[in-house]
Amino acid sequence: MKFLLMTLITRVPDPHTGVVPATADRLREVIDQARRAEEFGYDGFAVGERHEDPFLSAAPPVVLSHIAALTSRISLFTAVTTLSLLDPVRAFEDYSTLDNLSGGRLELIIGKGNGAAQAQLYHVTTEDQWDRNREGYELFRALWDSDEVTWSGQFRPSLTAAKALPRPLQPKVRIWHGSATSTQSVELAARHGDPVFSANVTNPIEPYAELIRHYRERWAHYGHNPADALVGAGTAGFHVARTSQEAVEVFRPIYTARLALQRTIGNPIVFETLEDFIARSSALIGSPEQVIDKVGRYHEQFGHEVIHLSAERDGRTEADHLGSLELFQAQVAPELRRRFPSRPLAAGREFSGVTS
Repeated sequence: MKFLLMTLITRVPDPHTGVVPATADRLREVIDQARRAEEFGYDGFAVGERHEDPFLSAAPPVVLSHIAALTSRISLFTAVTTLSLLDPVRAFEDYSTLDNLSGGRLELIIGKGNGAAQAQLYHVTTEDQWDRNREGYELFRALWDSDEVTWSGQFRPSLTAAKALPRPLQPKVRIWHGSATSTQSVELAARHGDPVFSANVTNPIEPYAELIRHYRERWAHYGHNPADALVGAGTAGFHVARTSQEAVEVFRPIYTARLALQRTIGNPIVFETLEDFIARSSALIGSPEQVIDKVGRYHEQFGHEVIHLSAERDGRTEADHLGSLELFQAQVAPELRRRFPSRPLAAGREFSGVTS
């Protein structure tokens, strides 16, 4: 199993002090998180893409390029790249440049995105976002795979014998399809033989497990070898400590602040208490043994090879935050790697064109 640290670069009040960090400070903190992820032995670092408050993650290729300059080993993920909003040619130019600068460490997770700001800023609505996502993916893939592309579609001008530069370092980039509960993302992934990454953060396991089962069914329907299907999954929260009591005590103010934020922005509350959140969500909060057991139970449903964990300090002390990251690598990751072997990420592949 492989482990990513992931951030959406939220800019919210500290749950203890109420202080809202400066934008530049938050961005610098993300760079420090990525450097620590590599130092501690994590396999990847992921930066999301959002275009509204309270997120600062509007430009993942810029942030990841900065990280690429300061790291040498870790895979660089987007989580997700909202291709429904982007010109696929411009997105190709950005990410092909990043692929070269990083030495071929790029992995993309694409998705349609969400949030009301998409309609305001980009005039992308619920009526056309899926078609835009599909078309953006197909053109982006064609540009990556071919030196010269002739193409026509619905949402951007056509191309005739077009050559997009720079050419990428990886002949084939692995493109994951991020999905919460929609079958449209997993259908697109299965048809093209791509992996899926389940959000797995808002609800209990059942809808996500059902979506993964659907993906594997459609994968086989399109004639792919079932053994080649590749799945990743998110986690709703993360803190590992020597004892479960310590982990819960540290995470309680984080969850209280999270509930307050969700109520402020009008999101539904699925887990009213921290205890319910730990019991029924994908959150990994507890002792090393508890975390290993929970990942194992989710693996029975998903068969996943990659998971992402929150990179954020979320108001914890530096000692608590770094202690959790280090303890995970020392006592949790080795056992999960032993139990659940996984295929290499981009940073571990020689550029052979493999996509699984």
